[in-house]
Amino acid sequence: MPHRPTILVFDSGLGGLTVLREIVRARPDARYIYVADDAFFPYGQHSEDAIVARVVPVIGELIALHRPELVVIACNTASTLVMGHLRRAFPVPFVGTVPAIKPACAGSRSRRVSVLGTSGTVKREYTKALIRDFAGGCDVTLVGSAHLASQAEAELGGATISDHDLLKEITACFVDDGSAKTDTVVLACTHYPLLLTRFIALAPWPVTWIDPAPAIARRVVDLLGPGDGQADDAGAPPKILYTSGKPPAPPLLRMSAAYFGTRSAA
Repeated sequence: MPHRPTILVFDSGLGGLTVLREIVRARPDARYIYVADDAFFPYGQHSEDAIVARVVPVIGELIALHRPELVVIACNTASTLVMGHLRRAFPVPFVGTVPAIKPACAGSRSRRVSVLGTSGTVKREYTKALIRDFAGGCDVTLVGSAHLASQAEAELGGATISDHDLLKEITACFVDDGSAKTDTVVLACTHYPLLLTRFIALAPWPVTWIDPAPAIARRVVDLLGPGDGQADDAGAPPKILYTSGKPPAPPLLRMSAAYFGTRSAA
């Protein structure tokens, strides 16, 4: 019987489910543990030192408990701060999440790209270094949102977020100087693809939205190999856990069913 690797996917909340979905498509044979650190959400309210002090020991506990072959940090904020610490502390391979500035700029025709992230992500030197290294002459606009991640969590939990409130968060992404318009927006937070349908409907003109999840899934396959393309005998539903210990809300269970089909359960 072929080996079924265990993959741990960690995020500050539920945005990483968009990443988990892509990884499951790429490695349907694997076993999955998804952990949402809701007890510390949102990470944007904490200092960088506090995030490092929180995430590193939590990941250590999860590795000891679940023994994964690979860990995905499905959070831009955590990835830009803790990947070095994690790789030094634990022998398991890690895959992080960083703003997809290089492919966005490579594919932009207007040479005008926006990066929509949390306030912390767009201010971080890591993000600015990516622009210096990979913008390739593109004009890159950094747009930081203090609210979108929480709004995505709230909508997933059954709340209604108004078009006005969402539009207020994304409007700065759309730049038109008379000669060129933004044609590409990087979603630099894994929560944001949860709202992508709303973004597309609200956008003042069509753009390409860059979701990091497919690239993360490809990296997982690079590290673990392609597998045999078959789900395991039991259908192996991803286990979805909260660090607070609370049970999954009904809207999350419905979304899990839509994302993972017969595999979905929590």
